[in-house]
Amino acid sequence: MAAKGSEEETQLQEMEEEAATGVEREMESDEEEGMGVEESDEEEDDSSDDEKENEAEIQRLEEQLSINAFDYNCHVDLIKLLRQEGELLRLRRARQKMSELFPLTEEIWLDWLKDEIRLTKEEPNRDKVNELFERAVKDYICPEIWLEYAQYSIGGMGTPGGIERVRKIFERALTAVGLHMTKGAAVWEAYREFENAIMSTMQPPPGSVPTREQQELLNAQLERIHALFRRQLAIPLMDMEATYAEYEEWSERGISESITQQFKKALQQMEKCKPFEEALLVAEPPKLAEYQAYIDYELQEGDPARIQIIFERALAENCLVPDMWAKYTKYLDRQLKIKDLVLTSHDRAVRNCPWTMGLWKSYLLALERHGAEHQTVSEIFEKALNAGFIQATDYVEIWQAYLDYLRRRVDFSKESSRELEELRTAFTRALDYMKQDVEERFSESGDPSCTIMQIWARIEALHCKNMQKARELWDSIMMKGNAKYANMWLEYYNLERSYGDALHCRKALHRAVQCTADYPEHVCEVLLTFERVEGTLEDWDTAVQKTETRLTRVNEQRAKVAEKEALLARQEEEKAEQRRKAKAEKKAQKKTQKKAGEKRKVEEEEDEEDEWGDESEQPTKRLKGDGDPGFSGLGTEDFMETESGLFGRKGPAPKKADALGAKKGRLVVAEVRKAQDATMDKRNDSMSVFVSNLAFTLEDPEKRLRDLFQSCGPIQQIRPIYTSKGTFRGYCYVQFEEQKSVAEALKLDRQEIDGRPMFVSPCVDKNKNPDFKVFKYSTSLEKHKIFISGLPYSCTKEQLEKLCKEHGTVKDIRLVTNRSGKPKGLAYVEYEDETQASHAVLKMDGMVLQEHTLTVAISNPPRRNVADKPGQMMPRQLYGARGKGRTQLSLLPRSLHRQTAPDSKAENGTLQNQSGGSVGGPAAAAGASGLEAQAKPLSNADFARLLLKK
Repeated sequence: MAAKGSEEETQLQEMEEEAATGVEREMESDEEEGMGVEESDEEEDDSSDDEKENEAEIQRLEEQLSINAFDYNCHVDLIKLLRQEGELLRLRRARQKMSELFPLTEEIWLDWLKDEIRLTKEEPNRDKVNELFERAVKDYICPEIWLEYAQYSIGGMGTPGGIERVRKIFERALTAVGLHMTKGAAVWEAYREFENAIMSTMQPPPGSVPTREQQELLNAQLERIHALFRRQLAIPLMDMEATYAEYEEWSERGISESITQQFKKALQQMEKCKPFEEALLVAEPPKLAEYQAYIDYELQEGDPARIQIIFERALAENCLVPDMWAKYTKYLDRQLKIKDLVLTSHDRAVRNCPWTMGLWKSYLLALERHGAEHQTVSEIFEKALNAGFIQATDYVEIWQAYLDYLRRRVDFSKESSRELEELRTAFTRALDYMKQDVEERFSESGDPSCTIMQIWARIEALHCKNMQKARELWDSIMMKGNAKYANMWLEYYNLERSYGDALHCRKALHRAVQCTADYPEHVCEVLLTFERVEGTLEDWDTAVQKTETRLTRVNEQRAKVAEKEALLARQEEEKAEQRRKAKAEKKAQKKTQKKAGEKRKVEEEEDEEDEWGDESEQPTKRLKGDGDPGFSGLGTEDFMETESGLFGRKGPAPKKADALGAKKGRLVVAEVRKAQDATMDKRNDSMSVFVSNLAFTLEDPEKRLRDLFQSCGPIQQIRPIYTSKGTFRGYCYVQFEEQKSVAEALKLDRQEIDGRPMFVSPCVDKNKNPDFKVFKYSTSLEKHKIFISGLPYSCTKEQLEKLCKEHGTVKDIRLVTNRSGKPKGLAYVEYEDETQASHAVLKMDGMVLQEHTLTVAISNPPRRNVADKPGQMMPRQLYGARGKGRTQLSLLPRSLHRQTAPDSKAENGTLQNQSGGSVGGPAAAAGASGLEAQAKPLSNADFARLLLKK
């Protein structure tokens, strides 16, 4: 027996050495990959420069972390550089600091564990590595880490109790990841291989007969392996048919019917889950929607172990999604209620999403629910205060949760206790914290209604019978701007009514009658009702007199306000009527001038007719264009020489023409109109794009745009839009021959042409689709984005990106510009997550950049100002874009005044009025006093002619 035992010890020692050798080989391989292979002597000089650069970068990262320890990416970069340089001791410290602040990913943990295993060969201390493994398996459910843990424990199997220790680790691994549908089978197979290796050490030498004790050990070991097969076949795993075939081949006694039934049941369950697994396999990270569907399915099935594993799998890939953590912890709190599991999950949740107040609040409740020590709860609360919440109201809620916890600890049957003093101290500290820290950071307390003080006052009145303290608190509440609200006075009155006396109730109501501004009638009614129940005749008379006086004063104030509003309304109506009259007079004056002009024109034509002959022989007069792209896009020399010209060029009016010239002009007009009709017939909006924000001075827009969009596909036609005078209006339509060209053309949106960003959008008929919007702006809080104002106009995107990268991973930067492409000093920066954005706000707000002080906040775009009725535009300003002038005088000559189009709206770059006509079309051009808008600046001589109406 002694010899046999020594043989077993020898075999176990060989297994341990083999496992250790495997670990060593893997570490050496990993070292070669991560740390780099040693360079030859010839390359030492070249590598010294790289080492100096890496060392400088390491020092820079360490200095940055000393300033901002919550820079996640900085931690990752530092660890990567230290591992490349082989600085294992500094690497250990860097990893330790990062793990104290953040949960580490699977890759970081595996690298750390392998490096520590290699270090322990020089420092034979397996307890350190075991402790590190225990920390690693708590961050995330990771089958690879569990397998590494089991393999490392096999290396220490030679110590007393080593085999049982390995089995315990394997059992824990099965509990944690054994139900993992795709990776759990690897843990089961590793466990079976370990037990098979143990069984091989128990086999007697060839030719010998095992003793009774040896046979019992063999039978027990065989039963362990059978049990592992049975347990694995009873749960749904991918490729479980191969496991069944392996068991069938391995088992000498066959497979029982009960095991086969369990296998078939698990196989059916696996088939149900297979669509979800396949969806996860083909989906792109982070696969949030696919995991959510999988979780909902498992919640319906109701198996707690399977629900837990799918939650853990989802959180491993979506660890920065607070809603996922909240859903998981809520399930654990309400269903499983296992203390260690619940508290561990809450701790992981707040480490991953420390900026989410709801997770901290749930953590405090879970600690109290499971009887955690008071010191532990207080420490967690202090961590929550330092987590950096995004809103001031978050701090109010977390303080309320902690104060509720402290209140539940107090035994109010005792007159004074340590818990009660701690509660009062906490209330005082909460008020100071809201006043100093929160108001300093957010410029608001977050608690305008003084909820914390109200709770404190009610506790003092209800539990402590200390109405004096409650009244002091309510005096403070009213001093903070709440005295004008009736509901606050009624809350105070109800407190006095419940726990005080009639004297203080009457005093509170009298103060309420004098101070309330929103609902004085209601407060007066409450006072009179109180006196009916409690008061004497003298009290009643006083209350009636006070309420009547107050209501009379309120009605007088309301009457003055109403009179003032009516006066303003009348003034506005009078001004509007004056504007209407002035407009009508001006219109009538223009009509009169037009008729007089037409009369003179007719007389001149009659004179010419007498001189030159019949009307049919007269040359073609001014061509009236309607701004249609098919019409304005055509031009001939005949039209260039007319009175006004198709393109606004004024040439000499012909005085002589023959019948042939007249016919030729009429033929050209007919051809132009025919071409116009053909162009409109070929119009196809589905294969067109609308191009706007082009410069009015753009030369030959059709050629420029054809060259620009030629790469998108074959172009059927380009329709630039011109005014009646032939001036380009800054937009056009590009129609392609193929549908796929539209998508390529839309990619050219915001490309600059002559220094202006060109807007390219789908071509949509607004008459048929009035609700169509090309651009949709977010109006909700974007916690992962920051808004920066006060930027210098010279700041480029690259400069801003370099500045923002110091606080996290920048995903996108958008510099806000006007329609001409010039910067407005504003920018939106999108970070990878909410934590980085909040840290960027803390560090960058108030920063000075090129003598400009930056203002940085979480992106919260304002809501668009729209009227109550859908589709109704905002009313126009009555006094211009900047409101009333200080002197109310206009310094612009009346001849230069332009009629503004009320109730106008822009569609695809064209300003439309309510009647459907284009502002700036022929009608507007006729009333523009001859000015050519957007053409060129007027000279002094031009102004003089306009003023003298020459």
